Amino acid sequence: MLQTIRDNSQGLIAKIIIGFIIALMALFGAESIVGGFFGANTAATVNGEEITEQELAISLQNLMASLGASVADFDEELLRDVALQQLIEDKLLAQAAADAGLVISAASIDREIVRTPQFQIGGRFDQDLARRTMAAQGFSPQTYRDALAQQMTMGQLANAYSATAFVTEADVARLAELEMQTRDFRYVSVPLGTRTLGEAIPEDEIRNYYDSNPAQFTEEEQISLQYVVLDKDVIFDEVEIDDARVRTQYEAERAAATSSIERRASHILLDTSAASQEEVLAQAQTIKQRLDAGEDFGALAREFSVDTFSAEQDGDIGFTNGSVFPASVEQALAALEVGQVAEPVVSEFGVHIVKLTEYEAQQFPEYEEVAERISRELKATEVDQIYFNRMETLANLAFESFDLQTISEDMQLEIQTSEFFGRTGGSGPVTSNPEVISQAFAQDVLGDGLNSEVIELNDSRAVVVRLGEHRPASVRPFEDVRAEIAVMLRTQKERDKAAEVGQQILSALESGSDAADIFATESLAWDQRNGVRRNQFDLNTEIIRNVFAMQASSEGQPVRQGFTLTNGAYVVIELQAVNPGRAEDMPPEQRQQLATAMLDTQGRMTFDAFLATLRNNASIR
Repeated sequence: MLQTIRDNSQGLIAKIIIGFIIALMALFGAESIVGGFFGANTAATVNGEEITEQELAISLQNLMASLGASVADFDEELLRDVALQQLIEDKLLAQAAADAGLVISAASIDREIVRTPQFQIGGRFDQDLARRTMAAQGFSPQTYRDALAQQMTMGQLANAYSATAFVTEADVARLAELEMQTRDFRYVSVPLGTRTLGEAIPEDEIRNYYDSNPAQFTEEEQISLQYVVLDKDVIFDEVEIDDARVRTQYEAERAAATSSIERRASHILLDTSAASQEEVLAQAQTIKQRLDAGEDFGALAREFSVDTFSAEQDGDIGFTNGSVFPASVEQALAALEVGQVAEPVVSEFGVHIVKLTEYEAQQFPEYEEVAERISRELKATEVDQIYFNRMETLANLAFESFDLQTISEDMQLEIQTSEFFGRTGGSGPVTSNPEVISQAFAQDVLGDGLNSEVIELNDSRAVVVRLGEHRPASVRPFEDVRAEIAVMLRTQKERDKAAEVGQQILSALESGSDAADIFATESLAWDQRNGVRRNQFDLNTEIIRNVFAMQASSEGQPVRQGFTLTNGAYVVIELQAVNPGRAEDMPPEQRQQLATAMLDTQGRMTFDAFLATLRNNASIR
């Protein structure tokens, strides 16, 4: 089947477009996808609403992109279930938001769109870029707005529940007391030593360990790759930009900039959904008369505007170059002087009362100030075009050729050889790339010996790889690992001996002895610690964790416990006292951080409980 796909593929352009769409989907959510590349088979239904296999496939892609992984790195069914459960939760939230009557104002959606970095050039919203980006993602402006509105209402619902969490001063005080609690104890650590040095490790033990743990001594399957690299930086050195092109571009930019006028506006937006347009226009006219009489624009915006965000800023909606706001608003602004208020105008969002607050004609720098920047940008544009053209050529040659020699000769790219690496990847920039690893161990490359597809390592480098050498997984010979096993067995015997000494100390203490003879024989000594806190860093964290897990004696007698550290040493602890903490001893800023953390936790628990209720009451198939 993979070979059939190769035979019917149409080159790199389709892959670039698909990659672009996937990146955008990760930004805006799987639910926003319109159209599809898959069949419309139903993956699940939530209260009668379908989740299609197309949506699930896209959600799975987004999940893998967020993990930086391929399906081969994880259990495919597990990933599929995780992706499906996320879609089910999104569907439940969308339904709950609709049932609750939650809505997002048109102005809020506009504001979110204008502030989206992917729709901006130089930090300013660009309408053409926004439309192209939406189209590349499979949207019309309206379908994009609908999808964004759904995402925002879901966020609104989630915030409504998580923000209901609260903690009392008593709650914070109780936790602060626990945080400030201290403990007095002494401990002794029995380290690994040479207690078993005179004991030989029997050969049959070494052999039995080897035979019982073959996976431990199996060298993973490894491969090395041959590859060619297409590097944009190399192309950059090939391109020269003459002064005439720079001068022509400068004149074009200056003409565009000097003709561009930036206007800053404020508005009062009235909603037409609850009344007729004539009634709303009459209301707007009344507000306009109050403005003409000298009332403050910001005060009236806060009183009447349904665009609550801009109202909080005295109605300010930012700058426009003539293309940001609806056409009727732009026309009204064009006829105003700074400080003037236009007659009410109608757009698809409602009725606007618009005020021009700033007017700025663009000034353009002299040629010498920007020539270097323009030359660099022209060069970058040309390099980009050459790079993508060559990447298309590279993709075609990789598909058509059965080795890298033809690619190397036609495109003057050096054939390089990687180090050996396994399915977890290597250390180099090529062999550590997840997509390289995925394709290298796929059937096409590893099984059939074909060239890979073009793999983009980053924005400026792409590679094609093929199998160089394959080393199947194999168990290392016994003689090669015999000494290694002997060391492991010796270490385990030392751990056992340290634990044995520790248990002897515990037994002696419990019987009323001071274990002085054991301490003398083993050259050990107690380490006394008083007033130790949970987050103290001058003591082994394993010891602190175990000390604070111990329960104090109700009779006030010492409590003892022994355990093995990860380094093999055996520790005996004698807990002597638990000193209650005082909330007032905690610094105010730390108490505030504690309260904030408790609020966050409570908020998550509240929202999780709400989501669980939605699931329990839903019909999910």
